Amino acid sequence: MARHRGRRRVLVTGGAGFIGSHLVDRLVERGDEVAVVDNFDPFYEPAVKRANIERHVASGAIVLFEADIRNRAAMEQIFWEVRPEIVLHLAAKAGVRPSLEDPRGYADVNVMGTVNLLELAREHGVGRFVFGSSSSVYGGNEKVPFAEDDPILRPASPYGATKAAGEALCESFAAAYGLPVVALRFFTVYGPRQRPDLAIHKFARLMLAGRPIPVYGDGTTERDYTYIDDIITGIERAMQWEGLTQYRDANGNQVPYRVFNLGSDRPVRLGALITLLARTLGCEPVVEYLPEQPGDMRRTWADLSRSRTELGYSPSVPIEEGLHRFADWLRAEDGS
Repeated sequence: MARHRGRRRVLVTGGAGFIGSHLVDRLVERGDEVAVVDNFDPFYEPAVKRANIERHVASGAIVLFEADIRNRAAMEQIFWEVRPEIVLHLAAKAGVRPSLEDPRGYADVNVMGTVNLLELAREHGVGRFVFGSSSSVYGGNEKVPFAEDDPILRPASPYGATKAAGEALCESFAAAYGLPVVALRFFTVYGPRQRPDLAIHKFARLMLAGRPIPVYGDGTTERDYTYIDDIITGIERAMQWEGLTQYRDANGNQVPYRVFNLGSDRPVRLGALITLLARTLGCEPVVEYLPEQPGDMRRTWADLSRSRTELGYSPSVPIEEGLHRFADWLRAEDGS
């Protein structure tokens, strides 16, 4: 990968997805040299993901590698070619409910794929590894808001368990090999390009089509909905954060590892979200109540004390504004 104008050589896994493509936008805007790895998994339409980054591919602003993070040989070749200074690892099999149907597949991608990347980052002297984790690691935690030091040994789904395992692997590589790692727990990210299976996107399309919205439970579950721009700013701050060298274990050994919540600190009830979204779209929602689903968490709520203090992270997009931006994007996508 030729070095020409960028300030950093950055490898983004899962860079064609929802969060990944927004991150790629920001990195390209900054002038970084960006390489993207994506296997275009058919979990949802691959053409949607290709469209997310097509302008950058066409302009030569990024280099795209179509590869699977589980393929050690392919990933090793990419590391030799890119020589990344920073790895932003967002590739994963995502989704709580689908993980109940395919726990082995989730473990294979989210655990073994992460091991491959950690090993290669260590071997190639990567300066920082940023791991995209999830609020799902908190699982059955009943204390709110969720803080980074809370126990994460009660995951409610295989997806949450694989993300907790990924964090443990990251910390072990920091402790054993000195690999600098920042793990970021994302809380219910939404906005333009959101995956079509996620609540806001799914509900919006159903409302616009006049079809009923499936609600599992009584609508009182709460989520800390976080707008995509705030998440991307948090990732960018984690890339630049200089505080990793100060952390040590019980024996006084330096362990360059830190975990941060990236949320909004404003949990919203599902019923209230549906009302806000319907008002934003100018629709009358029809709700179909269904039994609660295994794996679903009753609530998520990010304690941002650490993120605010150490990263300077400060989410700025309230749910009302975020839904308006999402609705504008959706109408533009549909040509309405």
